Amino acid sequence: MIRKSLAALSFAAVAPMATAQSVTMCVFDVIGANGDMYNMVKDYALEMKAHGVDFELRPYTDEGVAVGDFNSGQCDAVAATDLRTRPFNRFTGSISAVGAIPTYDDLKTTLATLAQAKAAPLMKQGDYEVLGIVPAGAGYLFVNDRSIDTAGELAGKRMATLDYQKDAIHMVNHVKATVVPSDITNFAGKFNNGSVDTAYAPAFAYEALELYKGIGKDGGIVDYPLAQLTIQVIARDDVLDDDTAQKSREVAWGMYGQAMDLIQRQESAIPEEKWIRIPEADIEGYQEMFRENRLQLRDGTDGANKVYHPKMMSLLSKIRCSSNPGASECTAPDRE
Repeated sequence: MIRKSLAALSFAAVAPMATAQSVTMCVFDVIGANGDMYNMVKDYALEMKAHGVDFELRPYTDEGVAVGDFNSGQCDAVAATDLRTRPFNRFTGSISAVGAIPTYDDLKTTLATLAQAKAAPLMKQGDYEVLGIVPAGAGYLFVNDRSIDTAGELAGKRMATLDYQKDAIHMVNHVKATVVPSDITNFAGKFNNGSVDTAYAPAFAYEALELYKGIGKDGGIVDYPLAQLTIQVIARDDVLDDDTAQKSREVAWGMYGQAMDLIQRQESAIPEEKWIRIPEADIEGYQEMFRENRLQLRDGTDGANKVYHPKMMSLLSKIRCSSNPGASECTAPDRE
């Protein structure tokens, strides 16, 4: 009897550790299960097993379908770009605000801040919670004509614009370019076949989506980060308890170095002659233009929707002014 009781107690003690919580996740990667984004999520899922969560990953090459299946309850969580996950959390969805994070050092500070436990309340919105954020790379403007190297040159040009990205549409209208509604599955094709003059994407798209075809002999990539794109893992709020959800965000933050190594390799692989370098003298003007647009998209003025979260805009302003205190925005009366 004593031996049986001890055996029962021993089993009870190890049973919770042996039973992992099963969570299904829809994972978007334009390449599918062989893509870098999917493999990054696989690494995250592997590490989460040590914290009692067993993710079942389902690859999707169409981001809209991945998010749609999450919405319909076919998955407990979804991993997708913040451009698509913004409706689930406006705060973290504002990381990709136009021109808001000009350097990777500022991005690192931002994501380190958001991974802290004190930021946990901001990771929840309604019935959803952000379980992790990983960099996907700065978004650059790809053009089919190197003369398109200033905001003024964009006037009248056809720009492939994601039809659900309200801030991008506002920005395109601001520079008097022509919005050509597109989505993640067809924008590259439109640029490559000449249907549009410009497209917006991280460096990985140069090879993976063959944007070098659209660039051709006369085009290039404008070397200025229009925004910092991220992969965000979103789950229903009741999927993980608060402690495990926080551990998940810390695990994702721990992958920052791995993600940045990949991004920097992708950027370095682009031939130097394909980059269009922006003169330092022009950069401050662009930053002020972007700032004006962010204020409009924060407040819903000048025909813009209320897209950006005020708290995120304030946080990013503090980070920028910490790294570049001499910037004119840091003393502006309408500072974000």
